[in-house]
Amino acid sequence: MLILNRKINESIIIDDKIEIVILEAGDGKIKIGIEAPKNISIFRKEVYEEIKKENEEAASISLDSFNILTKAKR
Repeated sequence: MLILNRKINESIIIDDKIEIVILEAGDGKIKIGIEAPKNISIFRKEVYEEIKKENEEAASISLDSFNILTKAKR
């Protein structure tokens, strides 16, 4: 893990494509801005973990369950 110190209005650049700017700091929180190409998905980690979990659950559906679901839609 790379650890950097940044002040308000300072930024870091990732892979010439993504810029992360420190906008505010205080009360134990920081506010950051992220500029990235539209084809790059950006999620808070807790949201990303939930999406990942739901995708894994959807991918693990049994063939029998899938057949029941598809018959119900007909």
